[in-house]
Amino acid sequence: MKFSENWLRQHVPTTATRDELAATLTAIGLEVEELTPLGESLEGVVVAHILSAEKHPEADRLQVCQVDTGAGAVQIVCGAPNARPGLKAPLAMVGANLPGGIAIKAARLRGVESAGMLCSAKELGVDPDASGLLELPADAVPGTPLAQFLGLPDATIELKLTPNRADCFSVRGIAFDVAAALGSQVQALDIPAVPAQVESTRTVSLQAGERVPRFVGRVVEGVDATVATPAWMAERLRRSGVRPISFLVDVTQYVMLELGQPMHAFDLDTLQAGVVVRPGRAGEGLKLLDGRTITLDDDFLVVSDGDGARPVALGGIMGGYDTRVTDTTRNVFLEAAHWIPSAIIGRSRRLGLHTDAGHRFERGVDPELPRIAIEHATRLILDIAGGAAGPVIEAVLPEHLVPAQPIVLRRARLARVLGMTVADAEVERILRALGLAVATTGEGWQVTPPSRRFDLAIEEDLIEEIARIHGYDAVPTTLPTGAARLVAPSEGRVEESTARRHLASRDFLEAVNYAFVDADLLSRWSMTDRAVPLANPLSAELGMMRTALLPGLVAALGRNLARQQSRVRLFELGNVFAAVDGRAPLETPRIAAAACGDVAGEQWSGKSRPIGFHDLKGDLDSLAALAAATLEYRPSSPAWAHPGRSADVLRDGQPIGWIGQLHPRLQRALDLDAEVVAFELDLEALLRRDLRRATSLSRYPSVRRDLAFVVPEATSWAAVSASVRAAAGPSLRDLVLFDRYVGKGVETGFKSLAMGLILQEESRTLTDREVDSAVAQVVAGLEREHGAAIRS
Repeated sequence: MKFSENWLRQHVPTTATRDELAATLTAIGLEVEELTPLGESLEGVVVAHILSAEKHPEADRLQVCQVDTGAGAVQIVCGAPNARPGLKAPLAMVGANLPGGIAIKAARLRGVESAGMLCSAKELGVDPDASGLLELPADAVPGTPLAQFLGLPDATIELKLTPNRADCFSVRGIAFDVAAALGSQVQALDIPAVPAQVESTRTVSLQAGERVPRFVGRVVEGVDATVATPAWMAERLRRSGVRPISFLVDVTQYVMLELGQPMHAFDLDTLQAGVVVRPGRAGEGLKLLDGRTITLDDDFLVVSDGDGARPVALGGIMGGYDTRVTDTTRNVFLEAAHWIPSAIIGRSRRLGLHTDAGHRFERGVDPELPRIAIEHATRLILDIAGGAAGPVIEAVLPEHLVPAQPIVLRRARLARVLGMTVADAEVERILRALGLAVATTGEGWQVTPPSRRFDLAIEEDLIEEIARIHGYDAVPTTLPTGAARLVAPSEGRVEESTARRHLASRDFLEAVNYAFVDADLLSRWSMTDRAVPLANPLSAELGMMRTALLPGLVAALGRNLARQQSRVRLFELGNVFAAVDGRAPLETPRIAAAACGDVAGEQWSGKSRPIGFHDLKGDLDSLAALAAATLEYRPSSPAWAHPGRSADVLRDGQPIGWIGQLHPRLQRALDLDAEVVAFELDLEALLRRDLRRATSLSRYPSVRRDLAFVVPEATSWAAVSASVRAAAGPSLRDLVLFDRYVGKGVETGFKSLAMGLILQEESRTLTDREVDSAVAQVVAGLEREHGAAIRS
């Protein structure tokens, strides 16, 4: 929000200096992002009238002007392209010192005397425009000090507002906060009703239900649309970042900036019959004020005429081109409506638009403002452009306008939350200065917020208001009086920080990605099932909540590859989201990793090779070992995975994730030049840890027996291992696979697995008979369950 300092002071008188005002605004949560002083050094600058302008005899781009200063005529050499007879413009007299240190002296330019300088807005420090002389209204009196005529000195103040303070998108809304903080009072809003002088009206029908519960309009006939915008209004608009266009347009902008209610002015003679506010119809078009034609659907709201046949404005965002006001307009239809935020949010972005009206309606506008705004705009038009006003037309759906509800503020609760006591008189002063209705009760106060403060709904909201206006610096700093309770980490779960450190020790770097991704990216991964779309995305590329970590993580890996990083190893911990019918999206913590390039960094001691499935599997197994977990791997082939090089990951027989290489087709779609291996698992299932119990070490020797079996190629080691452990019995302490062989001596379609069985008892030494019996059971079990045979 950008506004003029002098305009604000008109609404809230205060003796605070400019610096004190800016500091106060920031202290109460309305952060001053930029403050630009205007017209600080304009002594000796007056309004001047150019009487004549003739070409300079020695320079093509210069003119010799005779200028009336109000105290006589002087000669000025000027190079501005818009210098012409009859123009009123600022003149810096000899001896003046302009902003920037420019001292004005009598000069001789190409042999012609010049007694001053005609000025642009930039040279005066009132506007960045340097294209020509600052053109003043025709009624400006020569000799009038420019500072007096333009209401200078002044300053433009730009605030960085938080989304909940929609009421501060107006000068008057800001004034209430300033008054409360500086111990002042906001000037009463004196906008008397303008009596109807003609009978002209338009019927208004509301057909959008709760989305537009109020619409106010008024006909003003016989307006002079060619009248110039008064200097005081034009300057306030400029200092608020709005370029004046024409009087009828400027009036609606002025009222919006002052009160916070967006408005629109239609050329009445271009409207047909009645006005209907309704949802858009699929396929119908509307040409907007900026000249673009858009195609509507029922998600948009429109103002239409001809009893609803033709859309003439995009509700809450922008007016239509065909019904705009021009210099030929004589009869005007003013409109001010209340559009609820949910009916406007996201619509501008879908069309690539950003308008002041849409910005305000998305955040919320006071539902009681439309009639006040209409009266204010009507009075300004009649006073400046003439005409005759018709009666105010108001269509309202009262059932959709919920009045503000009283909030109970307890004195004890206020003291407890703030950690200090605020005097009752101070509490009441602050609340009343903010425009809230206050009634004293035994325990505190009953407070009713005004309709513009719909951010105030609960007791804590009022406590926040007291804290920020009373001053955060007034809240005492006290140290805790009791010892902090230390909570030991759970032994039943590996800490996430431990998992992070472990992966970092395995040469992975942690990535942090947005929780929302491009819908097209999810489609490429075939991960759109139960995806949650955002109603109001930051951009089209961030329109969906992620259903998995890998799409974003691999995209980050790809960006590193594109920047000549051939070996990339990334991991991420974060939530993924899934839609649930009738409830909030389901959030699930996940852990994922992705890697490409060589398995180890460049070195001299060994030959490099690319990372593969088993390398990443080793990283995952080492991570699972932190939780004393044994993972199982079963071949799988999801849409994004390379057939034959991926597996589902199971713990205790339950699937918890996936590991493998990306499908070549997906890698091409993602423009990845390297083969990528990755895994993604449910974080809680992976980090869950059974409580460990201490056991004594056996004092008796262990026995090792090495066996080699020939099994079908399709038989997995996981299945063989499970069978061996089941057959060997409780004496088996460990099982090691130390060789896998295919080739000469092994039949095609089979493989040889060589394993070591380590057996041991805690209370005695195993006998040869017991060991031979355990080995025999293993051989029999493998033969029975997998058709395995001892390799000869």
